[in-house]
Amino acid sequence: MPFTLVDILALAVFVVAWYGYTVFARKKAKTTDCIARSLHQHRIHWMYEVISREIRVSEAALLANLERNIAFFASSTLLILAGIFTLFAKVDTLAVVISSLPFAADVNHLAIQLKLSLLAFIFVISFFQFTWSMRQYGFLNVMIGATPFDQSGTNENLLAYAKQMAIVQDQAAHSYNYGLRSYYFAIAAMCWFFHPFLFVLMSLWVVYTLYTREFNSKAVKAITAAQHLLQQERQLKNEKMPGV
Repeated sequence: MPFTLVDILALAVFVVAWYGYTVFARKKAKTTDCIARSLHQHRIHWMYEVISREIRVSEAALLANLERNIAFFASSTLLILAGIFTLFAKVDTLAVVISSLPFAADVNHLAIQLKLSLLAFIFVISFFQFTWSMRQYGFLNVMIGATPFDQSGTNENLLAYAKQMAIVQDQAAHSYNYGLRSYYFAIAAMCWFFHPFLFVLMSLWVVYTLYTREFNSKAVKAITAAQHLLQQERQLKNEKMPGV
């Protein structure tokens, strides 16, 4: 058997940590201010502004910049996958290197191949998330291109259309976030090559890091405060408009 009971338990902790945090973050974001929740509100305000602009060069530039970032990670993921598949032919060398490290657990070739397979699977998931994110940003570009101009910004149909554009952008951002999250957990999975206890420790550390950055960082507090300011400004703008 390639894995000990400790290895199996460590892998179970890893899976539960990844899946559990994903479910937890998705549900908590519905009721708690966090990066995902606050940025969604920012995207709605952004799309509201889009319908009141006749020239949308700035939107094209901003979306192109977002797509470039995603394309970088998508292409990098392919390179990483190529490197992982190359390591399948170097299992003997990899086993010697791991065995030479202090505190490394006993290794065998089948275990190394299975661990490499886990890494490959993680980066395949990441690649699919990044490419889906790119496609959704492409959909958003089409929607913005089709948006009629409404100088007053009070057309109910166009306001509802703006919210739908924000939803598409939000889904694209979620896919991008899931792809980045795969990178975090891939780092934890790499620790399995050395010792299952290190694998468990890094899995928990990744969850703690993600939670801190997404729910309790200074950036979250600033984004949330800015979102409330935008809401106040929009309310004031609507109160000043006649007939609103």
